[in-house]
Amino acid sequence: MTCGTGTLAFAPAPVVPEDSPLFTVSLNHPPLVDLLQRAYSAEKAAAYAYIGHAGSLKDPAAKAAVKQIEHDEWDHRAHVLAIMRHFDVPVSRYYEVKYAIIGRFIAGSCYVIGWFMPIFFAGKLESGNVCEYFVMMHYFHSLGIREHDAVLYEMGHKEKDHEVYFLGQIRGSRLLPFFERAFGWGSKASLNDVTLDAKYPVADSHRYCATYRAGSVKGAAEAGNQQG
Repeated sequence: MTCGTGTLAFAPAPVVPEDSPLFTVSLNHPPLVDLLQRAYSAEKAAAYAYIGHAGSLKDPAAKAAVKQIEHDEWDHRAHVLAIMRHFDVPVSRYYEVKYAIIGRFIAGSCYVIGWFMPIFFAGKLESGNVCEYFVMMHYFHSLGIREHDAVLYEMGHKEKDHEVYFLGQIRGSRLLPFFERAFGWGSKASLNDVTLDAKYPVADSHRYCATYRAGSVKGAAEAGNQQG
């Protein structure tokens, strides 16, 4: 699998209906509001990056797999927006611009940095994204809100699916041990404590990412290492 040459084109995000009713519910939780805004914009960055990643691949199966992950990110963005609208949380223009630039830069760089690094950093990114959705759940629970547990649970596990996929693509690479030591993610280190073969049910999913509640990537990495 190598990054090849090709035309980089960005597909528009799925259209979300604008006929939402007026909401009176608001969130008195600044960290949760900020996390929702960041997650919404970061999903666009991830989708843009995967457009470039898929476009650089030559293997049809690998290309299709990355395109599916791109579609998952657009779906997550739509789900997060629905939650934001429910609580009248505005989209952050700053995050939208920031993450659009980041996503397009990563997409373009895939054509020049070889095959390993796009996969490695995609896996590391997805590993960190897993806990963001469970942290959202923790924050909502602190407000007595549980109606979004199911969708946050599904998105968190889908991000874990993505992490596992990317790790599987590079597990046998000689570069992995070096990058794992340098960046703290790989076959022996994760940024979350979620496992797909021993899932908690939705009702017990508050157990996930407990050390990540304050946004500590280090804490999540330590939890992943202890589990492994």
